[in-house]
Amino acid sequence: MPSPLPKSISYAGAFERSMDSKKRVTVPADWLNAGVQEFHAIPSPTGEYLMIMPPVEFDAWEERIRASELPKDLQRKAIRAFYSQARAVSADSNGRILLPEEQCELLKLEGDVVLVGARSRFEIWNTERWAVVRAEENNSFRQVAELIGL
Repeated sequence: MPSPLPKSISYAGAFERSMDSKKRVTVPADWLNAGVQEFHAIPSPTGEYLMIMPPVEFDAWEERIRASELPKDLQRKAIRAFYSQARAVSADSNGRILLPEEQCELLKLEGDVVLVGARSRFEIWNTERWAVVRAEENNSFRQVAELIGL
């Protein structure tokens, strides 16, 4: 039985990594030191990055879908799509996770990638795509920060 996600865990930061020829990538030690070693990998609905979720976060998505006011047939289709695209991954003794080949091909993940913290999960991005998105998001962040007085 997977260990629950501690409330104190927070995936934060951005880390450049190189995938090896077997599609393994090293997860930051701080992210693994929280005790979670098993994850689910699923392509983002936009097809831009790979979401890596601990079991608690993964299970919460089904709960969110079921709790929505969407029609039952749409809920069922969304849950099926979510689970059919997900793959279990776990960290080895060297802190690496093996990324599924088909997901890497779909998302153009090869060579250098960026692991991006997203609070309750982390994301794996193609380096070039991340550079574009980061620039766009930094601009948005500056606008929001100014509006809220940060």
